[in-house]
Amino acid sequence: MDLQKLRAADPVLDLTCELIARESVTPEDAGCQALLAARLDRLGFTCEHLRFGDVDNLWATWGDAGPMLTFVGHTDVVPSGDPAQWRSPPFVPETRDGVLYGRGAADMKSAIAAVVVALEQTLPALTEPVGRIGFMMTSDEEGAGQDGVRRVMQTLAGRERLFERALVIEPSSKSVLGDQIRVGRRGSLGGTLTVRGVQGHVAYPHLARNPIHLFAPALAELTSIEWDRGNAFFPATSLQFSNILAGTGADNVIPGMLHTRLNFRFCTESTPEDLQARFEAVLKRHALDYTLDWHLSGAPFLTGDGPLVRAVKAAIRTELGVETEPSTGGGTSDGRFIAPYGIEVVELGPVNASIHKVDEHVAIADLAPLADVYGAIVRALCAA
Repeated sequence: MDLQKLRAADPVLDLTCELIARESVTPEDAGCQALLAARLDRLGFTCEHLRFGDVDNLWATWGDAGPMLTFVGHTDVVPSGDPAQWRSPPFVPETRDGVLYGRGAADMKSAIAAVVVALEQTLPALTEPVGRIGFMMTSDEEGAGQDGVRRVMQTLAGRERLFERALVIEPSSKSVLGDQIRVGRRGSLGGTLTVRGVQGHVAYPHLARNPIHLFAPALAELTSIEWDRGNAFFPATSLQFSNILAGTGADNVIPGMLHTRLNFRFCTESTPEDLQARFEAVLKRHALDYTLDWHLSGAPFLTGDGPLVRAVKAAIRTELGVETEPSTGGGTSDGRFIAPYGIEVVELGPVNASIHKVDEHVAIADLAPLADVYGAIVRALCAA
């Protein structure tokens, strides 16, 4: 069966293809949110477009009373890289052997399409709803992350219009659809460190101070520290140095500066303040001349066994026949901007094995079932 016939038979596949065809490389939205808003408007949603800087955000709401379940996602995608490395053009949806290929297929345009179709199929049947629905999309998740969900949440908090539950539709599944959900995330604390020495000739080291040599013992100590042991929900906090740069390019010059970037992925057993203090204590103990700029990307969060977690688990069990595994692994997500407001946050989406890769893809057979799961969650939380 060709793609057009497949699309005609599967509304989730059809909308996913429409979204993939829009080259929404972060922070571009490329018209995705306007397309989604038009569909939601026909369902009775009130849609608001919020633009901050170069970032487009869509905030849409449905219903008048009761707790609100908000679906949270992003229309932006990472760059495709060299298109010649792809078997088919990255922004031209193509199917092969039951699989849909294209940038954003898994992260996360298929999940967006599944939510919209689920709402189209579910909301008209809710004759006496006991809850409300929110729909939040940004074009700033794969980029800086400063003018997207973060700014939208600040805006809603300023209006005193927050919600109770957030279902972030990140690709959370490992091997089969629904086998894993995220109920929390580690925090991310980044740092940019500069160690100052004295530049000189390699033949006259007594007239110079090599920052590479000065920093090496501190680096060895920092990478050997047990920052914490984690807990039942999170692995131990880890420190990684991702970049180190020193030198002029000449092999006969002792450098005068060393620059490095580092990152803590930390759990609820540590605080950013404690990690910063312990890290800098090592630098001071080694008498380094340094400057250090810290950046907190997000604090760790954990959602307990409340109404949202129970509804998500039950929907996966009923619709997919899968017992899901709650997890706090992976990187960061926009959930880090939502959880601090006391909101329940769970992440559920398609299989994540191909995200950000060449030939990103999603199984066509997973699309309609994912919509079924989202629809079951809506019924569990919003139906009378």
